[in-house]
Amino acid sequence: MKVALTSLGTDLDSSIDESFGRARYFLVVETETDEIVEIIDNLQNQQASHGAGMQAAQSVADKGVEWLLTGNVGPKAFSVLESAGINISTGASGTVRDTIDKFKAGGFDKTSGPSRQGHMR
Repeated sequence: MKVALTSLGTDLDSSIDESFGRARYFLVVETETDEIVEIIDNLQNQQASHGAGMQAAQSVADKGVEWLLTGNVGPKAFSVLESAGINISTGASGTVRDTIDKFKAGGFDKTSGPSRQGHMR
């Protein structure tokens, strides 16, 4: 399964970025192999004055991921991701590797709504 994770760096030992729309990177990981199949540089949206969440959500949706693991997600991004059929789990923390392990062990529930109200970092 292809899973996207918000990350402060570009490898499995990087810390989870607890923000979605303004996350530094999105790592797309194949959970069967724990291999990073794509790194999405989100610098443009990280520095955007507005619309970061929706633009970031579209970038993730374009990669065909089935699940997103992040710390928090705002309402506009949540709507775009949900419309694209992407399952969302919030509350991720620690390293990318630890988050993937927790996910594979069933440690995340599907989030039913946004975890914060936009324009926050």
